[in-house]
Amino acid sequence: MRIHLSSVFVDDQDKALRFYTDVLGFVKKTEVPLGKDRWLTVVSPQDPEGTQLLLEPDGHPAVKPYKTALVEDGIPATSFAVDDVQAEFRRLSGLGVRFTQDPVEMGPVITAVLDDTCGNLIQIAQQI
Repeated sequence: MRIHLSSVFVDDQDKALRFYTDVLGFVKKTEVPLGKDRWLTVVSPQDPEGTQLLLEPDGHPAVKPYKTALVEDGIPATSFAVDDVQAEFRRLSGLGVRFTQDPVEMGPVITAVLDDTCGNLIQIAQQI
């Protein structure tokens, strides 16, 4: 068994697609119209057949309070592996990404937390 798909709830699929591709560097994998929304996934360009991230609309009534509570408590919705947190922090900061946690060493990992502009905090993590 392996993880095939994970999702992050977003408040605007177009804005999310731009952020996750143009800023974070993922590539669009699937886009299937589903009424007013889409089945919209991105993948790592380093693993185009790997785990997909679904940019899922946050229209369900339970989602917005959940997302708000996570953000208020500083809890990331998901975590992405990077080779060098410090380098990604500098690169993304240079692109105007807002971080809620600068890089911090936490035992066997270095992490930083960013705002994805779509209602989520996202952690980047490097194994050390």
